[in-house]
Amino acid sequence: MRELLAIAWGELGRIFRLRPVFSVLVLAPLIYAAFYPQPYLNEALRDVPLAVVDQDGTVASREFVRRVDASSDVAVAAVLPDLAAAEREVLARQLDGVLLIPRNFERDLLHGRAAPVALYADASYLLLYQRLAGGVTGVARAFGAEVEAGRLVATGVDPGVAAAATDPLPLTAVALFNPQGGYATYLLPAAFVLILQQILLIGTGLLCTLPRGQDAVAVGPAALVLGRLLAVLPLQCLALCFYLVAMPWFLGIPRLGPVWLILFTALPFVLAVAGLGQVIAALFRKPLTVQLVMAAMGLPFFFMAGFAWPPEAIPEFVRLPGHLLPSSTAIEALVAVAQMGASPADIGRHVALLWGLALGYGLLAMLLTAWRGTKHQR
Repeated sequence: MRELLAIAWGELGRIFRLRPVFSVLVLAPLIYAAFYPQPYLNEALRDVPLAVVDQDGTVASREFVRRVDASSDVAVAAVLPDLAAAEREVLARQLDGVLLIPRNFERDLLHGRAAPVALYADASYLLLYQRLAGGVTGVARAFGAEVEAGRLVATGVDPGVAAAATDPLPLTAVALFNPQGGYATYLLPAAFVLILQQILLIGTGLLCTLPRGQDAVAVGPAALVLGRLLAVLPLQCLALCFYLVAMPWFLGIPRLGPVWLILFTALPFVLAVAGLGQVIAALFRKPLTVQLVMAAMGLPFFFMAGFAWPPEAIPEFVRLPGHLLPSSTAIEALVAVAQMGASPADIGRHVALLWGLALGYGLLAMLLTAWRGTKHQR
């Protein structure tokens, strides 16, 4: 035990002495925390610019445009004379959509006939398209129901009955676990886990591949692997507290789970990632190769994690190997605990899988380290 602690202390000292390792394990988490969340601070898209072509020019059409502009999703940025002018603005990327109100819009409403409006929206950017379509559709439904209720009241129908007739099944939507309905609340908790994995993989790989020095004591592969695990553990505990507890609080991301359960769930994740980092280092052996390989694998890891794209829509032959990555399981478990308030029983399967990965990658790292040592002696 004393030998193991001595190795861990020596490896911890190497983390602070070796500039590449120090930059990755100590400085990189601070840099990522400062810059990565910046694009998502607004949480949700607001006031997507829209052009209006009002061919009717009546009180009803102007009131409809005013309500569209008053919605939080859409902003009427221009009122143009014809569809061709609006199309030029969309093609120039000055606007993201066109709302066309045809002639006889008010007349058709007053006669109880359908008065369709046309929305042309840029569907090449899905989030913008959803905001435009959702904002205009919501206003159109509310405006149409109000007109129909007013027409029924004018014919002598009770106002309450008229309101129920135009909206017989009112919907009350309650956003669970993401009250703002924002992209940051959905994305950042999962992205933080992936960032921690990438940093620890590269840092551990560099620590294992950079020379230990002339005064390094020869130790067995098991003691060396376990000593490196213990060396990175204190730094990663600080990083976990910073990324999974402090950063969500600072960014206003809801957290329902207790801190102790978050850290308990993250412990096997750190050990599994550190073990995988040592396996990668034993396979590729050179610091530059480790960095290049991990940089190339960053994007596949991102998509295989199952939060950028729904895991149900990922092909089975891609999704199954993703379970060998600690981040895939850790994201599900940590998001469930921190953002959804899951209990230990709810995430028991995920925690067991993470401990299995930690044990498996640790043993594999020991075997590869022993094989390398035997090959070097020959």
